[in-house]
Amino acid sequence: MTAGERGLTIGVVLSRLQEEFADLTISKLRFLDARGLVSPERTASGYRRYSTRDVERLRFVLQCQRDRFWPLKVIREALDAYDRGLEPAPEATSARPTAPAAVDDPDLPTTTDVARPVRALRLTGAELADAAGMERAVVADLDSFGLVHADGDGYYDGHDLQVARAAGALMTYGLQARHLRPFRLAADREIGLLDQLTSQPGADGRAEVLRQCLALHLALVRAGARSG
Repeated sequence: MTAGERGLTIGVVLSRLQEEFADLTISKLRFLDARGLVSPERTASGYRRYSTRDVERLRFVLQCQRDRFWPLKVIREALDAYDRGLEPAPEATSARPTAPAAVDDPDLPTTTDVARPVRALRLTGAELADAAGMERAVVADLDSFGLVHADGDGYYDGHDLQVARAAGALMTYGLQARHLRPFRLAADREIGLLDQLTSQPGADGRAEVLRQCLALHLALVRAGARSG
């Protein structure tokens, strides 16, 4: 409730809810307050002032009692679950709140994107440096730390260009090639796991497995960045 909102008196709340719950009384509202199911603000004189959210919580409590026959303990647990971000079960069921359903992360590439081949390129070190907007010596550093790989003839391919450009973007924050070595090590471990998972008899869907590896990697990085 914002400072500009006076809130609703218990009489107004009763009037609104009695349209749906005819036998509701002020004593019942006070009882639910006393049991901690809803906690309206109090004025300096001690009068309750209900917010819109308080009224919706009361409506939920009363619906659960009438339609689902839940005891107050279960209702309190459900309210706590909603406060923690869980979602209500369908009204036609008696199930408890659940975690949100899985949805595709819009930041992840699709399986088609993962499987799409990179444009065939053969770039010299100077051409790679120019395309990535970096000095030739930086390309050499990236190569020395295993982030890009020249072939036997000294050429770099389209994957190397993607890596160099991404590395270059991070380097604008003061990083050097040696700081990016952990990315190479982590990628090698993930590739090893990918090879293991898709080498089993009957295994398929390499692109989807790779996509799920990326999903886990992104989720872990996000979680770590949040807690950091």
